[in-house]
Amino acid sequence: MAYKITDACISCGACESECPTEAITAGDGIYVIDADKCIDCGACANSCPVDAPVEA
Repeated sequence: MAYKITDACISCGACESECPTEAITAGDGIYVIDADKCIDCGACANSCPVDAPVEA
């Protein structure tokens, strides 16, 4: 099951640099995770200062 980024995202970019599959990109106001590329590793959630990435 892929992660998704909630509205709590502050667009800091911490998650994007930690993603090993480059599944995270800047969206319109918040970052977005491509569910097809996400391997459910949790690196994004571990790096986020506001706990925006959650398991979908």
